[in-house]
Amino acid sequence: METNATQAVLVTGATSGLGRATAIFLAEQGYRVFAAGRSAERRAALDALAHERKFALTSIEMDVRDDASVDRAIAQIEAAGASVDVLVNNAGLAYVVPIEEIRLEDLHQQFETNFFGAVRVTQRVLPGMRARRRGRIINMSSLAGRLALPLFGPYSGSKFALEGMTDALRLEVYPFGIEVVLIEPGYIPTDMETTALGLASDYRENMEHGPYSSVYKRFVRSWRRNAARAKTTPEDCARVILRAIRDTPPRARYQVTLGSEFFLWGMRLLPERLRDRMMRRSFGLTRDSTSRK
Repeated sequence: METNATQAVLVTGATSGLGRATAIFLAEQGYRVFAAGRSAERRAALDALAHERKFALTSIEMDVRDDASVDRAIAQIEAAGASVDVLVNNAGLAYVVPIEEIRLEDLHQQFETNFFGAVRVTQRVLPGMRARRRGRIINMSSLAGRLALPLFGPYSGSKFALEGMTDALRLEVYPFGIEVVLIEPGYIPTDMETTALGLASDYRENMEHGPYSSVYKRFVRSWRRNAARAKTTPEDCARVILRAIRDTPPRARYQVTLGSEFFLWGMRLLPERLRDRMMRRSFGLTRDSTSRK
C-alpha cells in the first residue's frame, strides 16, 4: 500500500492511550492523520504537539456513539480535501464487572463504544473506499476478544462481536480492493486501566464485599502484577499497526505483546475443559472457596 503523505488516516479514540500513540507515530511516518476524540483539552494538546513537531496531524471532535458526531467529523475531513484511506477503529472502553451485576445501560455503553461505534464509522467511510477501489480498515481488538477472563464478560463480549464482524467484513469488501485487519494486543499499560476502574467504581463496594469478592481481589492483584512486568509500550502497538497498513497483503490478525501468539495457539490446542480448569486455578475459583452470600 502507498506510504506517502497523501494518504489520510483516521484514528478514533486518538486522544489517549494506544490511539494517541498510533496517531503521533503515523504522523511522524509521513501520513496525514486525523485524530478523533471527545476531549477538547486533549485534542488541543495533540494539535499543539503537531504544530511544535511540524507533522500533518489534525484533531477532530468525534463521539463514535453518535451518528451526527461521526457525520460531522467525516464532513470535516472531506472539507479539508482529504478522503479516508486508512481507518483505525481504536475507540474503546472496558467495564470490569461480573455479568450478574452489570447494569444493562452500562452494558449497552460497552457495546455502543467498542462494537457499534466501529461499525458506525466503518459504514461512513466504506462508500468512498469502494469508489476508489482501495482502502484499509484496522479494528483494534484484544486477546480478550479471543479468550474471556472472569469479570471481562462485558468487554470480551464486545470484542468477540468485533472479531466476528471483522471476519465477515474482510470477505465482503475483498472484491473492492479493501483490506480489513484485526489488531490483538495483550496487556499494555495505558490510562485505559484507570478509566476501567473508574467505570467500575459504582460497583466496587459490592465487588469487594459481595459474592464475587474473591474473584475481584485476585483480578486486581493479577492486574498489578501485569503492570509491574509489562514490557510492551503503546508505541510498540503503533509499530504493529504501521506494519498492518504497509503489508501487502496484510495478515488477518496481528498480535502485539510478547508471547501472545504462542499463548493463543496453546489455548486453541487445549480442550475447553482443561482450559477452564486452568482458569479456575489461576483465579482461585473452587466451589469450597467461593462466597456463600
